[in-house]
Amino acid sequence: MEFEKEVKYLTKKERRKIPLQHMPEMAPEIRKDCFDEVTLGYSLHEAQMEAARCIQCKDPACVAGCPVGINIPKFLEEIVEGDLDSSIDTVWDKTALPAVCGRVCPQEIQCEIVCVVGKKKGVEPVAIGNLEMFIADWARASGIKNNPAIPPSTGKKIAVVGSGPAGITVAGDLAKKGHKVTIYEALHRAGGVLLYGIPEFRLAKDIVDYELDALRDLGVEIKCNQVIGRTIDIDELLEEYGYDAVFVGVGAGLPNFLNIPGEDLNGVFSANEYLTRANLMKAFDFPNVDTPIIAGRKVAILGAGNVAMDAARTAVRLGAKSVNIVYRRTRAQSPSRHIEIHHAEEEGVNFHFLRSPIEFIGDASGRLVGVSCQVMELGEPDEGGRQRPIPVGDEHQYIDCDLAIIAIGTSANPLLTNVTEGLELNRWGNIQADPKTGKTTKDKVWAGGDITLGQATVILAMGMGRDAATSIDEYLKTK
Repeated sequence: MEFEKEVKYLTKKERRKIPLQHMPEMAPEIRKDCFDEVTLGYSLHEAQMEAARCIQCKDPACVAGCPVGINIPKFLEEIVEGDLDSSIDTVWDKTALPAVCGRVCPQEIQCEIVCVVGKKKGVEPVAIGNLEMFIADWARASGIKNNPAIPPSTGKKIAVVGSGPAGITVAGDLAKKGHKVTIYEALHRAGGVLLYGIPEFRLAKDIVDYELDALRDLGVEIKCNQVIGRTIDIDELLEEYGYDAVFVGVGAGLPNFLNIPGEDLNGVFSANEYLTRANLMKAFDFPNVDTPIIAGRKVAILGAGNVAMDAARTAVRLGAKSVNIVYRRTRAQSPSRHIEIHHAEEEGVNFHFLRSPIEFIGDASGRLVGVSCQVMELGEPDEGGRQRPIPVGDEHQYIDCDLAIIAIGTSANPLLTNVTEGLELNRWGNIQADPKTGKTTKDKVWAGGDITLGQATVILAMGMGRDAATSIDEYLKTK
């Protein structure tokens, strides 16, 4: 729908007639052969039209639905007005990673699900995530950086272990309060799961680097190749290095496996290794980059979460002739975002629901040739309320594959926690931390993100990082 006058001059009645502005995307037949980003971004006019769909609620539920509390109506109206400088400042006031969150956060189950506009039958909620992506990309393209006023130094030092979303948020928030912050990252590049876990076609790595540069501008020091728990332990950080507090945000990087026969065959990978090789180590650009990877002609992905979709769509781009998602529950029970399933289907990925892998099959040389699956059906609800998948007699399905990628979740890596006395863990090996403050059972130590929750979204990890930063700052003031 087009209007003769500028968007900002539209009446409320005219605004209500604006349809959802769909985010432009690269065509599936083109994108499946490259690692370029799928989403192409809004134009200014498209962004203003979409932002104008917001009805500016007096009590905006979307703000409460955002784990970091962005003033969503305000930044949207500033887009409508064409005041983009104010809009990005409004967003930056609450988040250090708008370009990242706009792309990978599940807004459909957070801020957008409670949008009043979407409560009307047949009407989609305002595309808040797309607009966050737009304003962040505009700032980056314009060379505008988040440079808040920094108070005088407090003389306090904080060590942040891990440079993922939680660690980045803690570091930024504490630096803005005048504290000296140093991030310790185990890998050779900072960014955590944003770098090694999310493919280029969903999140370009120069975006992550841009967000990290903003941290450095705040005075945050980032030290890579530092495996805390091996090169240095937490007690040494506190006692020998003189840090006043430590935040642990190391994620949950230990892959889970199926523990079925044949899992040690050549051609069976964890999604962690497969995606780390492809993303962080750029195996997709082999032989220009000397990181080897098994491309696979027939690929089976075990699992149906976002990581599984990332692995499947990466396999497509690496030249697989067939890619099959195998999941023991139904499509409706898939933990993946709907948009990721949609994109995967557009790119030719096949889905085998109600199939549970029971054995990997190999040839005489020990190479994978297929996976045998038990056919399932839904039975009675489990303790979580979801119908439990149960076997259908002796019905089986055999799927040909020369590459299998296990994407059924991750657990806490005990590398750090095993050598840290006084740090209590739960039965899954995650650090026990106060859900409101991130405070652990060990003095001067806070934690947040996947290492406490098991697996969380980027924005939830950021929310935990923000709460921990507030708690750390209050502790340092009283100290």
